[in-house]
Amino acid sequence: MFEGFKASTVQVEAASVFVRYGGEGPPVLLLHGHPRTSATWHRVAPQLVDRGFTVVCPDLRGYGRSRGPAPTADHTAHSKRAVANDLVAVMRSLGHDRFALAGHDRGGAVALRLALDHPDLVSRAALLDCLPISEHLSRITAQFATQWWHWFFFAQPDIPERVINADPDRWYRGDPDVMGQENHDEWREATRNPEVVRAMLEDYRAGLTVDRSDEEADRAAGVRIRCPALVLWSLRDDLEDLYGDPLKIWRDWAPDLRGHGIDSGHHMAEQAPDELAAALGDFFTG
Repeated sequence: MFEGFKASTVQVEAASVFVRYGGEGPPVLLLHGHPRTSATWHRVAPQLVDRGFTVVCPDLRGYGRSRGPAPTADHTAHSKRAVANDLVAVMRSLGHDRFALAGHDRGGAVALRLALDHPDLVSRAALLDCLPISEHLSRITAQFATQWWHWFFFAQPDIPERVINADPDRWYRGDPDVMGQENHDEWREATRNPEVVRAMLEDYRAGLTVDRSDEEADRAAGVRIRCPALVLWSLRDDLEDLYGDPLKIWRDWAPDLRGHGIDSGHHMAEQAPDELAAALGDFFTG
């Protein structure tokens, strides 16, 4: 995977961030979702390099080979704001003061926070198979609670750690033929690490508490994404089934918006990499 890319661990204020990077040209930051690592981009990142971009793929705080501080009672140690600040520091360490970014799933929530908190640093933002966390929570229905029950299970103290770590291979399921063997092996190693599992759960606990509060405060204050934004969603996942056209929700957050569905399941970087890379490359080119 990632032929021609470099890999390093960048020490930032409160975390160590594992990152892959390669290419020449305008910088693009790619953020994975749960429970993946940066390896999920292994079919997309080289195509963006071929399009003339420098591509940076980090493991989010606590995921994969990145490590953060111990969890805190208010979950701020794993908030999207804390993770976004990690990534600003990583990009600056690599010499990038302004960049485009794409975030998938939980990485989409980080991308949103980074674009809201650091508007002068983000040139374009792509948000993949996600909505703002506060928008999900303001629309809770029996269907949402049934299909997305894991959000609320992960928020329970201690119980999910015991359940998941008892047999992580049965809890986290992935197909190496779909994911790619090396991507699958890296992901499987991460999910077998109780420290990683704890951090991934803290991501969700922060989502239901501090992250929701941060988004609601921005919404009340009229803070919006100032750069052009692209929203892509998987046509074979349930986002459109739950909410209809995701663009109608995202327009309240991003005035300069475009987007469309992609014929894929949820993990579009693995299942529809060519279509995704083409959409991102066109958008980042402008």
